[in-house]
Amino acid sequence: METDNSFKDCVIVSCGTLSPEINYLKKEGFLDAKKVLFTTPGLHEIPKELETQLIDRIKKAREYSNKIIVVYGGKFCYVNSVDLFRTIDTIIKEQGEGIVRVQASHCVDMLAGKNEREEISRGEKVWWMTPGWILFRKHVFKDWDKGLANENFPKHTGGAIVLDGIGFFDHYIEEHTEEILEYSDWMAIPIIPHEITLDRFKKKLLDQLHKLQEGDTQ
Repeated sequence: METDNSFKDCVIVSCGTLSPEINYLKKEGFLDAKKVLFTTPGLHEIPKELETQLIDRIKKAREYSNKIIVVYGGKFCYVNSVDLFRTIDTIIKEQGEGIVRVQASHCVDMLAGKNEREEISRGEKVWWMTPGWILFRKHVFKDWDKGLANENFPKHTGGAIVLDGIGFFDHYIEEHTEEILEYSDWMAIPIIPHEITLDRFKKKLLDQLHKLQEGDTQ
């Protein structure tokens, strides 16, 4: 079947953490989806709620189209500690045909692959973030206290690198300097922006669009 690059017959169901990139691509005209639905950012910390919201958004998406692209990572976004064999793809498959998922391990991997991240980090251990991790900090790090922060962040000697494909950071820090400084202080590592393109993200979205257009949702 012939494919094209228009999402006009599709619905996007995405983690809210990636809403800055999704909305940027909508504004740019690349992502002309029939509808875009978001779950609450940061639900990787609350897998049961992630599952509930994902199923709910997919049901809502069915009201608009039977072609659905889920923008969620695999192994890092949903970990069911009660049933380790229950994955995000299991949940999606249970919702029926016509649903595909962007192939990446997590949101950071959608924006920059392993090799690119290794180049950026230059061998240092890095805590990777996206603009959503700045905007939705209270969701992403819900219930984290300073003790938990101290256990996790300081070992990242390369700092916290924000992969910025939307021209976000420079503008944001101008208006929220104190917030970023406090965030960095809480993490006990510097927050460093790194400019990227959204080419990898676009390709991953197009790969799934073409699968839907070809009727390949297995």
